[in-house]
Amino acid sequence: MKLYRIGELSRIAGISERTVDYYTKLGLIEPESRSLKNYRLYSFETLARLERITKLKQDKYTLEEIKDKLSAWDRVTDEEQVTQRLTEIELHMEQLQREVRELEPLLQQMKPNQARRAFMNLVPQSAACIEALKFLLGQGPGMM
Repeated sequence: MKLYRIGELSRIAGISERTVDYYTKLGLIEPESRSLKNYRLYSFETLARLERITKLKQDKYTLEEIKDKLSAWDRVTDEEQVTQRLTEIELHMEQLQREVRELEPLLQQMKPNQARRAFMNLVPQSAACIEALKFLLGQGPGMM
């Protein structure tokens, strides 16, 4: 198994060495082992964990909330994980609905052609996402 020192890990993950050190001190990530010269060595799984942390930070979770989520993910079964993730998606969709409602006054101020162009770029992607979710939930075409 390939192990990475902090510099290698930070370069691959696209974050600073200070961030890796800070996440380690917070318990968000843990070194797999230590080298003979006492360097902390991290596994490939740590990279996946760092990607998950980065994504959660982009979704505006605090580091404490991220730590709680990572701890929960570490101890849940596959079924629980899927259920939890679907719940998170549902909450995220509710947040998106609130954001769309906030945009409605701006959309009403736009010229019809401007609004139509905005929707034409958005609608196919959104429709595909909705269909994928319906399929995953067993409500695909003809199943409702």
